[in-house]
Amino acid sequence: MDELIRMLSPVCIVCGLLIAVFVFLFLKKYREGAYYQITHLPYLSVRADLGRYGEYLTYQNLKGLEKEGARFLFNVYLPKENGETTEIDVLMLTEWGLISYESKNYSGWIFGSEDQKNWYQTLPQGKGKSNKESFYNPVMQNRSHIKHLKELIGDDVPIHSVIVFSDRCTLKNITMKSFEIPVVNRSGVYNATLWLKSSFTGFTLTTEKKDKLYEILYPLTQADEATKAQHVAAIREKFGNENVVPRAAAKPTDSPAADTASPVGNPAEIKRVSAETVCPKCGGKPVLRTATRGANAGKHFYGCSNYPNCRFIFPQKNNTENERK
Repeated sequence: MDELIRMLSPVCIVCGLLIAVFVFLFLKKYREGAYYQITHLPYLSVRADLGRYGEYLTYQNLKGLEKEGARFLFNVYLPKENGETTEIDVLMLTEWGLISYESKNYSGWIFGSEDQKNWYQTLPQGKGKSNKESFYNPVMQNRSHIKHLKELIGDDVPIHSVIVFSDRCTLKNITMKSFEIPVVNRSGVYNATLWLKSSFTGFTLTTEKKDKLYEILYPLTQADEATKAQHVAAIREKFGNENVVPRAAAKPTDSPAADTASPVGNPAEIKRVSAETVCPKCGGKPVLRTATRGANAGKHFYGCSNYPNCRFIFPQKNNTENERK
């Protein structure tokens, strides 16, 4: 036995080194990718979160388009007129337009139609039984995302919609009237994207305009946990979905007087917003303000200088939190 252990020890050491090298190279490649560069999420954190992992896999299926100039953003939280936010899971910017991908990392059978408010997921329970769960129509959901995106950047740039489901599910009965909105499993998202590219012609988004849109939208991917929780709470209240899982952070939204402002205790605690920062909605400048009502009354935040015509609130983190990171 001792002789066997002595013989196996070098093999085990070599195998361990090979595994360590593989893990190192894998994580290095992950950190170099756009998903990590935007979300700053460790791979294990992404892997443990079903929704985030679905978004990451969607990006993995599309990242080859980066060679053609595509740029990606993830968890883009757009301000709504009622002070809430709406989230785009994956947004791709290309020379022929923008694509908003709504990612559903589900399993089971999926049923739904374009005009139906709720779609359904059927999961087998064994012994011929199944469990049926409803979820909000992702076509309508993404249509709302695009509406608010156009309100932010204008409607002169084509914005396309793609609904992406996990390869673990079967699109059993999906009825669509809008031929230009693909509803696909993740393995088909690349081809669906190429089809959209070939179907929409007569428009070219210059590199300069694409980069400018990226600069406008990137801040909406960086946010705090408080706004995240507010976004999830709003979804639960609207759709009664207790299975909603908190995801990547949202932006503090609209009204400086509202509870959704995500203010902190006093001005000294706020990380100062750069003077070069401009409001993505109107081009205004950040102004330090104080919430006047609600649970956050008396607390401070950066609002748009064009308030009340513009109610955008700039994302911020307190200095202590930044020091920890």
